[in-house]
Amino acid sequence: MSNLFLINVLLAFAWCAVTGSFSILNLMFGFVVSSGALWLTREQHQTNKYFKRVWLVLGLIGLFLKELVLSVFRVAWLVVRPRQSYRPSFVSFPLTVDRPHEITLLANLITLTPGTLSVDISDDAATLYIHCIDVEDPDKLREDIAQGFERKIMEALR
Repeated sequence: MSNLFLINVLLAFAWCAVTGSFSILNLMFGFVVSSGALWLTREQHQTNKYFKRVWLVLGLIGLFLKELVLSVFRVAWLVVRPRQSYRPSFVSFPLTVDRPHEITLLANLITLTPGTLSVDISDDAATLYIHCIDVEDPDKLREDIAQGFERKIMEALR
């Protein structure tokens, strides 16, 4: 799997060398072109899993962008509404992900979403502590994270 990604990147650099431009846009275009070339030869090299994972990673990115936009509006509404009655809270989130890179990605996605901040992780790496600016129902927040970010991370990275 990682070999195909490396081949994809090397083909993208080869594209840049052939075109004579090493700009970010040309490198990205070369990555797309080389992905197309690998896709065309997927049956000969059994690369279907690589392309399935690409869609899963894009799904995770899409979920993050959706949550980012929604949380920006939620936080903006908290700031501009006439009666400011915040319910800040620390929430303990029991982790299903157990690999260090998955935990790190989950914590970063939570922190990058406005209104939430990953504060700490337990010593046994089984619980993530999150600070939220406004929490109505901590159990619903836990369920949203488990069914959203955590599930998508496990789908994309396992």
